[in-house]
Amino acid sequence: MLAIITKLVKSLTKIKAFLTLFTLSLVGAIAISACTNIPTATSPNPSVSSATSESKVESKSESHKDGMSSHTKNKININEAILSELDKIEAKLGVAGLSNKIQAARPYTKAEDLVTKKVITAAQFDQVKDLVGTETVELKGEAKDVDYLTKLGLMKGHMIVAKELLDVQKPDQALPHIEHPVEEIYADVEGQLKERNVKEFKQVLMDLQQLVKSKPNDPSITAKYNDAIAGIDAAISAIPETQRQSPKFALQVINTILDTAGTEYRAAIANNKIKEIIEYQDSRGFTIYVEQLYKSITPVMEKEYPDVHKQFTASLAKLKSAYPSAIAPEQPVLSVADMSELIKGNEQAATKVYAKS
Repeated sequence: MLAIITKLVKSLTKIKAFLTLFTLSLVGAIAISACTNIPTATSPNPSVSSATSESKVESKSESHKDGMSSHTKNKININEAILSELDKIEAKLGVAGLSNKIQAARPYTKAEDLVTKKVITAAQFDQVKDLVGTETVELKGEAKDVDYLTKLGLMKGHMIVAKELLDVQKPDQALPHIEHPVEEIYADVEGQLKERNVKEFKQVLMDLQQLVKSKPNDPSITAKYNDAIAGIDAAISAIPETQRQSPKFALQVINTILDTAGTEYRAAIANNKIKEIIEYQDSRGFTIYVEQLYKSITPVMEKEYPDVHKQFTASLAKLKSAYPSAIAPEQPVLSVADMSELIKGNEQAATKVYAKS
């Protein structure tokens, strides 16, 4: 009997041990299962993660694409361009005052913001999307010098037509052209003025601006005007004379300014009427300055490029005929198409000079 009881006790002990091991195994299995599920429950949604990555890649790709386009096509930077450059967009769309509207709506993160900020419509954007961008193009070498002299040349053009208007007692019409160099262009060349150790002349321009605005008939205006011109000329002289008198270099500046003059002329005209007199006057001032600039290379052009010289002088004479005086006529003398053809012809002729230089 005692033996039977002892056997039963041993059996119960084994069962207890088995149950204990089973329970521990079951808990372990649950724990392992739980541990296995933790990463799955807390990991990011794969589809979301993938979409985000693709979006980033797409953004980088788009940025790179825009950057390439800006460098290759020289798009107009809508965040930084001066009004004369923005006028190319205004002229293409035929919307008066658009340049100022674009400037007022800055900053832009991308060109399409012109539509989201309701500066232009989507249909209008389609017409200019290859022309505009937000990428900053860093100019170097000769291209930087051409850009520097072009902007100073635009300043001179504004000042030339301003003087004409002051001389005919039209200070109200002269004032915008005195304001443009200091309000539109100076900031765009200020960095280069410092790089080239040019004495700043912003205050001189502002003094003239304030004097014409507050005392339009003050006799000291002439002296202030001459001070402003002297400041611009000093800045121009930062480029060595030999470089400025190189036909290849000068013609790049000339053609860029003429391109702007053509844009201003186009923006001035609507329905065969001169509607925007400031743009007409801008165009006149730029063309007169181009004629002055061309004279600096005339001796070399006559000697080394007689055919191109003949074309340029004839073309400039026709271009000047578009502006009978600083006071805008009611109707244009030269059509926009004729002016564009003349400017395009000059650009093509200049390529012969570039090829031989």
